Amino acid sequence: MGLDLSNEQIAKELDLDPDDAQRMTTVLREGVVQWKPEVKLSGEVECDEVYVVAGHKGHPEAVRKKGGSADAGG
Repeated sequence: MGLDLSNEQIAKELDLDPDDAQRMTTVLREGVVQWKPEVKLSGEVECDEVYVVAGHKGHPEAVRKKGGSADAGG
């Protein structure tokens, strides 16, 4: 059984009711999220780009027309 199966595929392969498979996978997914360690960044961290207003990259005049600041990034 692969990791990229839908709940319906899992139910079919394990001969389970689809609702039971849904409940089981929900419990598993919530458990994974609950026990996943928090990401801690260290050392030098680089950010390539920041979008202050999506869709206006390189066009500050479009942001100004809508009442935003052209240099609102920092």
